[in-house]
Amino acid sequence: MQLPDVRYARSGDLNIAYQIVGEGPIDILIVPGAISHLELVYELPGCINFIQRLSRFGRIIQFDKRGQGLSDRVSGVPSLEERMDDVRAVMDAAGSRRTVLVGFSEGCPMSALFAATYPERVSHLVLNGGFARSGLAVPDAEFETITNLIVGNWGSGQMMKRVVGIADGNSEVLARLGRFERMSCSPGAFKALLRMNSRIDVTQILPIVRIPTLVLHSRKDAVTPISEGRKLAAAIPGAKFVEHDDRPHAGFTADNQELASDIEEFVTGHRSNAEEPDRVLATVLFTDIVNSTNRAVEIGDRDGERIAEHVARGEVLRHLAQGPERLCRRRPFLRRHLDHRL
Repeated sequence: MQLPDVRYARSGDLNIAYQIVGEGPIDILIVPGAISHLELVYELPGCINFIQRLSRFGRIIQFDKRGQGLSDRVSGVPSLEERMDDVRAVMDAAGSRRTVLVGFSEGCPMSALFAATYPERVSHLVLNGGFARSGLAVPDAEFETITNLIVGNWGSGQMMKRVVGIADGNSEVLARLGRFERMSCSPGAFKALLRMNSRIDVTQILPIVRIPTLVLHSRKDAVTPISEGRKLAAAIPGAKFVEHDDRPHAGFTADNQELASDIEEFVTGHRSNAEEPDRVLATVLFTDIVNSTNRAVEIGDRDGERIAEHVARGEVLRHLAQGPERLCRRRPFLRRHLDHRL
């Protein structure tokens, strides 16, 4: 997969980095969790497969929230409403009038708030590994203890290890995850981000969400307990809740494509095969018209090309006129291909 270009959207005084993958008819905007980096995320196991799977039916828009990855750093503690406005800015810059909003982890309450504020701009809401109220809403002393422990190991990969669900002892992957942490933000910036997240509480907003909503959560989620996902789904009118048996917090890193399949079915109404063949059966026809060079000089290149096209089309039609049955007797492996094409 060729990495997409990084672009920038203007959100107030800040520059928000975003990317676009695919050209599908449906816009799918991904709101990341607390740690993100638009370029390094493709080094995480399973991420490329997940994005490619979604891009089969949609145009994927990804971004780094303010203070993260390739976006501008921030001072102070912006509110969730201010941070939510980055979604609107990215949609405007990408030319997206209406989108499927897919939130991951800490991106879920932001996505829900956006859907409640701008319902005309969201067609579907998908929340994975999310929560309504931050578990860091604790007394200051306890908050300092928790965040100092997290920040003390920042850059080692220990935080991301829980997110992607890798086993201990995989030093190569752990080193990659540590780099992802360091490049996403500094230890101090991450502590400030945790302070922002400690103020998240959208419990009063969820009952007014009127967008078709899918809530996904894993029983093996090591970051956000599945009980939080159940509460989230119960608070949104008409939300569909799906529990997964065995995948990590960041579902896109799982070996299977269960998460992408659930999203596709919810948005499009059907579920395609996860595996896409690397090779396909095709027939290539080469033609060579006798004395074609001299003939092209006489009648010109354009008319010469039309003659070649006419001859090639006529040869194909002549063989098709023999009927699929005869072709399949001569080439048995064409049976499935012709049944599909004809």
